[in-house]
Amino acid sequence: MINDHPRLMMLMLNQTDLTPASFILNGIPGLEDMHMWISFPFCSMYAVAMVGNCGLLYLIHLEDSLHRPMYYFLAMLSLTDLFICSSTIPKALSIFWFHFKEISFDGCLVQMFFVHTFTGMESGVLMLMALDRYVAICYPLHYSTILTNPVIAKVGLATFLRGVFLIIPFTFLTKRLPYCRGNIIPHTYCDHMSVAKLSCGNIKVNVIYGLMVALLIGGFDILCITISYTMILRAVVSLSSADAQQKAFSTCTAHICAIVFSYSPAFFSFFSHRFGGHTIPPSCHIIVANIYLLLPPTMNPVVYGVKTKQIRDCVIRILSGSKNLKSHSI
Repeated sequence: MINDHPRLMMLMLNQTDLTPASFILNGIPGLEDMHMWISFPFCSMYAVAMVGNCGLLYLIHLEDSLHRPMYYFLAMLSLTDLFICSSTIPKALSIFWFHFKEISFDGCLVQMFFVHTFTGMESGVLMLMALDRYVAICYPLHYSTILTNPVIAKVGLATFLRGVFLIIPFTFLTKRLPYCRGNIIPHTYCDHMSVAKLSCGNIKVNVIYGLMVALLIGGFDILCITISYTMILRAVVSLSSADAQQKAFSTCTAHICAIVFSYSPAFFSFFSHRFGGHTIPPSCHIIVANIYLLLPPTMNPVVYGVKTKQIRDCVIRILSGSKNLKSHSI
């Protein structure tokens, strides 16, 4: 026992030495010379995402006609999108513009937690919005009694807590690993597997748990969305008139666009990592990963503003009201 004590102390010290104080986020590998040019679309999309989602939240809060389940879910989506892009893009821009590449070890874990939690929540909110459209089209007479404010609050909280409880283990699984392969992450933000790959320890648990979380969140949500839209399609086809069919399905177009914007980059990233091998350059993976986080927050408020008549009418009414006020003041 006495002889084992120094050995145990040495192992503990070695474990401490193998935990880096900070990581270096290297941006987009192979395109370092183009970082300044790449930053312009990133910055423009981030600005549109911030203005669009904040404006959408303000509009939903302001207009009594938008105090309905569909728009409450849309507010959840906008709030989630704000957290997603704000947890990654400012750091990416600081890398592109000022070469501020360093991030503390704990700061990296915090960023990783927020990124994965809120991307999981966005998937969950899209699933809830599909269920909302299912109830609205298949059970229109019971829509307001099924989706009451307490029910919306409960399912929204459950979606958030699902993400939190499933993602928290990522931080502990990553923190326990020894890091002896340097501290340079070829990415613009701290992604779970990008960080874990720097470890010289066994990351099999990280890989298995990552796939399990992807199935529990993404797989479950996609299954629910598919079932909801299958039922919606059956209900729409059974309607007697073509006008009624078009009107019913038109309420889903904005949500379908949001699903496409969110899941298309995710599917590409997932399958290219596993089946693309070395044929796809690392820079492509990093760009798609950033598009996955930036495209939905940018496009969702634009699509809902254009495709949703109630939101469009509210915006026109507010803008025309401000113009009238200006003309009266002149």
